[in-house]
Amino acid sequence: MFKNKRLLTWCLLILVTIFAGCKSRFEKLLQSNDTGKKYQEAIRFYNKKDYSKALALFDQLNQRYRGRSEAEELAWYYAYTNYRLRDYTTARYLFKVFADTYPNSARAEECRFMSAYCYYLESPSFSLDQQNTIQAIESLQLFINLYPKSDRVAEASTLIADLRDKLERKAFANAKLYLDIGGYDVQNYRSAVIAFKNVLRDYPDTKYAEEMEYLTVQAQYLFAENSLEIRQEERYGEVISLADDFIEDYPNSKHLKDVQNYKKKSAESIVKVQKLLASQQPAAAQKEKEKETESQQENKTSKDE
Repeated sequence: MFKNKRLLTWCLLILVTIFAGCKSRFEKLLQSNDTGKKYQEAIRFYNKKDYSKALALFDQLNQRYRGRSEAEELAWYYAYTNYRLRDYTTARYLFKVFADTYPNSARAEECRFMSAYCYYLESPSFSLDQQNTIQAIESLQLFINLYPKSDRVAEASTLIADLRDKLERKAFANAKLYLDIGGYDVQNYRSAVIAFKNVLRDYPDTKYAEEMEYLTVQAQYLFAENSLEIRQEERYGEVISLADDFIEDYPNSKHLKDVQNYKKKSAESIVKVQKLLASQQPAAAQKEKEKETESQQENKTSKDE
């Protein structure tokens, strides 16, 4: 048993020595001035998918090879090493620098696309800030404009469509938020109507059009319902107009019955509010007459004085 433990101890020591030796050789390489050896080893580490070691060497070589014949290839590897390590912010910058620095290179098109693709990969969930999404769309569209005959145009167009869908979802969610919190302030319903219309204007082909047009009818109805009586007739009339447009555009919609119901209730409410306002007119007219008489008496008193 003692011999077995001793043998195990020796084996562990040998393994530690081997690993320590490997680390030591890499550290010696980093500290050496042999740039040619570093260059060869950096590419070897890259091809072995040991990107962390490759990056450590490329970081050192990037400045030393500037202006030399190997600089173009080094720049390409340097960008891709950061990309493989998922540092997309650095990678997109390096891909762009490559495309700008070597516009006539056979790799320029690829790097221009990869710079835009890194923006795409950094695009966050639709619920978050979409600045990277907008920049990704602009970068991909620039790629299409620069290389309209590229084999990558179809992929770039697909990515743009995906990003635009994210922006549509963001805009839709923001508009719907006004409707969801409408009970706290009646003007939120009006804001929801405006926001839905703006989204439909900005994204006329959106796949959320039917849902948003339905919610526009709903928001306008709630806006009318919670308004002062003197404003209701006009606002219910807008519900009816929106409902008619929806019924014409989506005759088979799952929301059709609800929209028809909003239209019916709006028409009934218009009749009620008209009767209510008509019944209040004599009293309002009497008050107006009393105010006018009072004003005339004040004027007469002023003249007598």
